[in-house]
Amino acid sequence: MDTLTQVFEALSDKLDDHWVKIVTGFVIMAIGWFLGRRRAAKAWEKKEFLDRLNVSLSHVSDETLRIRTLLEKASIEVFLNQLVVEKVMDAAGKTTPEDPILPLPTDDYWYYLNSVLNEVAEHFAAGQIKRDLGKPVDCGNYLITLTNECDGAIRTRKVRALVVRRDLLENLPEEMPKLESPNHKTRWKTLGQLAAAWKKEPHKFLSVEICV
Repeated sequence: MDTLTQVFEALSDKLDDHWVKIVTGFVIMAIGWFLGRRRAAKAWEKKEFLDRLNVSLSHVSDETLRIRTLLEKASIEVFLNQLVVEKVMDAAGKTTPEDPILPLPTDDYWYYLNSVLNEVAEHFAAGQIKRDLGKPVDCGNYLITLTNECDGAIRTRKVRALVVRRDLLENLPEEMPKLESPNHKTRWKTLGQLAAAWKKEPHKFLSVEICV
């Protein structure tokens, strides 16, 4: 028996021993691919992307509410742990139009918010270096909280870390300012809810100084 024949026979024996495992592996991969595609299709249909974190600044200038995205990433890039991401997504699914703040465990809230704070601090790190070097900078105190706005004509549903200047949230105007978009009416309602929550449940917020 030549060497090539021996190699083929050895491979044949291996396949005979492991073909069930091989087929099972392919079946599991196919099922995973199918379920992933179906989840993605449902998310697109509902315009719901709760596995992403959007960090959004809300401020009022020239009597107008302005909403600007500071950054957006896959949640796993911010929280660095799949179990934490799943807990955030689960909490996002439990928010209501009356309470858009994520209902996370009180004792753990700081850890979730600190992950977001670290991401924001890194994004604005240049301002801190400029201040350390004695360069002119503008600094402000902001509050961060985790939300999932599910009221009104929100085009896409995402976990949103809302960033709001502390003095604005503590002195929110009674009358709604002008809006850049009719959809922003929901954000104004959310800011009112955050102002009330900041007084009663400050553990759901984290303070950060931003310098630019």
